[in-house]
Amino acid sequence: QVQLVESGGGLVQAGASLRLSCAASGRTFSTYPMGWFRQAPGKERDFVCTISWNGGNTYCADSVKGRFTISRDNAKNTVYLQMNSLKPEDTAVYYCARNQRRFGDTSYGANEYDYWGQGTQVTISS
Repeated sequence: QVQLVESGGGLVQAGASLRLSCAASGRTFSTYPMGWFRQAPGKERDFVCTISWNGGNTYCADSVKGRFTISRDNAKNTVYLQMNSLKPEDTAVYYCARNQRRFGDTSYGANEYDYWGQGTQVTISS
């Protein structure tokens, strides 16, 4: 019912910034928490950041705290991930996902998300 499309990835040098966008096609996601996850080659999919349904609360993994910021614009059915001070270890495919719980708070468990985008590649050179 919900289609999520990520964009904004690319190849940048360490220390640079990128802004990822996740746009919903079809039914709106405005009443659901959202999350960003990432998966590096040969690694498991890891939690990055999450945001409550109305944007009132956010939470990010320790590895990106102070560098990444998640936000959303429910009027545009879009969630963003602002990534600053990028490091080579941030290289991964980044996925946007919608949480299962309507009107829910932040959530960092991948199993708690029911819709996923196709991912966008982020590559950080040293």
